[in-house]
Amino acid sequence: MTRTRLALFGGTSAFYLAIVVAVLLSTWLVTLDWKIMLFRPYQQWPELHAFLDYYVVLGQRGPTAVMVAAWLGWRSWRQHTLRPLLCLGAALLLLNVSVGSVKLGLGRLGPHYATQVGSAELFAGGDIFPSGHTANAVVTWGILAYLATTPRARRYLSALSAVVALGVGLTTVYLGTHWLSDVLLGWAAGLLVLLALPWCEPVLAVAESWILAVRDRVRERLRDRRRLVPSLPVASGGPRPGFFPGTEEPVRETVGVAGRRTPATGG
Repeated sequence: MTRTRLALFGGTSAFYLAIVVAVLLSTWLVTLDWKIMLFRPYQQWPELHAFLDYYVVLGQRGPTAVMVAAWLGWRSWRQHTLRPLLCLGAALLLLNVSVGSVKLGLGRLGPHYATQVGSAELFAGGDIFPSGHTANAVVTWGILAYLATTPRARRYLSALSAVVALGVGLTTVYLGTHWLSDVLLGWAAGLLVLLALPWCEPVLAVAESWILAVRDRVRERLRDRRRLVPSLPVASGGPRPGFFPGTEEPVRETVGVAGRRTPATGG
């Protein structure tokens, strides 16, 4: 963990806390949430609705996890290491625990289910604060930049993941599924997960060594079993009973002239 990363982690944590406090105290941020909600962007620009309905899928955990896991699985196979897949698994675990606990703890209702104008809609049984779509977009696409092997690739992938995460967050505001403050907290939550990943690297290295050791033991046992299985002896001598010499066709008896039985083959 470098000093720059530590500074970013501290700054992002402070921003995260400031957003939570601003919503808890129903400050100007909650007022801005309601102004955007009552403006109803999806009604102002309806021509964007069809496209953004598909674009927001880039923040859904299931489809994005499958796509990124397929790419990282190929990389793991090519590089003979489990680190890419283990990093993705650790990042998604941290994301689900951190975001899920805050969602359930604060219980905020979304714009479509709001009950009182100007209210923060907290502790009402909701689960939208912070935005899971936004946080997932930051983590799932940001992990590609985190695992990049060259500085140039890291720069390009960082820019790409930032654009995707920014777009997914604003799309949820446009569709009316999240308040703006949900999105701000989602960006911070996802970034905190990525910044915390270096602390997980020693644990991931131990996990990789253990998994590979188990794999090697299983392979060795399978080889030992193959060596212990006796080979079947090859039969010597004449043809098998019921078969003609030089063929694999079974003998079938047919009735010939004067009632004599003669062997016959198919074909």
